[in-house]
Amino acid sequence: MLEQESEAAPKEIHADTQGQSFPVFGLAHLFGFELLPRIRNFRDLTFHRPEPGVRYRHIDALFGEPINWQLIENHWQDLMKVAISIREGELSSITLLRRLRHDSKRNKIYRAFRELGRVIRTMVLLRYVSDATLRENITRATNMVESCNNFSKWIGFGNNGVIAENDPEEQEKAIKFNTLVADLVMYQTTLDMSLVLNQLRSEGEAVHRTDVAIMSPYQEDNVRRFGDYIYDLNAPLEDMEVHLHLGEETAA
Repeated sequence: MLEQESEAAPKEIHADTQGQSFPVFGLAHLFGFELLPRIRNFRDLTFHRPEPGVRYRHIDALFGEPINWQLIENHWQDLMKVAISIREGELSSITLLRRLRHDSKRNKIYRAFRELGRVIRTMVLLRYVSDATLRENITRATNMVESCNNFSKWIGFGNNGVIAENDPEEQEKAIKFNTLVADLVMYQTTLDMSLVLNQLRSEGEAVHRTDVAIMSPYQEDNVRRFGDYIYDLNAPLEDMEVHLHLGEETAA
């Protein structure tokens, strides 16, 4: 997201249920993105109170511990330094999240990211339970992500999609090449659909944005995964030699 150079300026990030850890919420917020993951059962998640004494009439059972605002304030500069280091390319976000995932919870930076993430996720959850349109948009977006992942798996049919190499570099190359091929196929499908839509408009047919919005580039029927096998049944047959001439064997 930080390195993409297209004209698109995405502000939302969608992920599956596993993509909603507290540090990820906090890091996305520092970069100006809104993390909107799939939320399967919000009742199993803990909302965090803004202050210890705050109580709510109808939804108080959803809330647990209060936010430690002092912890966030004390380490705010540290959080910003981490965000700037990632944006400037001095630190990989993947490396950071891996460290935050495995480091001890006594780590002050981890605790600060976690506390900030609690704030952001609570705000997202409150919007989620009160806004039906937001829930529909999240479901639609995450379904699209799943379709993209399934399409990439369908494209990577070699060895049933299993990467047999133990070398991390070879594994990374296999994943990147699979992504590249899937992107190229989706791009070609999008071009083909655009050509047909433009042709329909030139013929006087109405093409609406709502129609285009439900179209998907993750099509399989138009893709020959195994290529074309071209043969000519009219080609003359060559003479076949059916005998194997090995010569006479000599005694050793």
